[in-house]
Amino acid sequence: MIDSLFSQPNYVAAKQLLRGTAMERVAIANNVANVETPGYHRMQLDQAFKEQLQSAVRSQQVSGLESLPLNLVEDPNAVASRLDGNSVNLEQEMLHLMQNSVDHAFETQLLSGNLLRMRLAITGRS
Repeated sequence: MIDSLFSQPNYVAAKQLLRGTAMERVAIANNVANVETPGYHRMQLDQAFKEQLQSAVRSQQVSGLESLPLNLVEDPNAVASRLDGNSVNLEQEMLHLMQNSVDHAFETQLLSGNLLRMRLAITGRS
């Protein structure tokens, strides 16, 4: 019974979105930390994760979402604009960090809302 509450498509998708956002934050932190490292290439969350998550949500097939791999890969679109070969643009990373923060707040509210509704259903009070 309780397992079915935590396997609802919206809850599982929001939880996976939050996992992806956390991994993106790791990539941003690594990129900022290596902004002065010669030859460092910008990293990002693998697009395959986002595509598989969107596909699973569209088809309401959430059974495999828990096992989606979260990998950081080199950004194929990042071009080294400096002589040392580093492809990190600090201003772009700060924009990614702000967007990531907004995404994280939204996803956290989604999960909190789901949990509050379950609590209300179980206890009769919020």
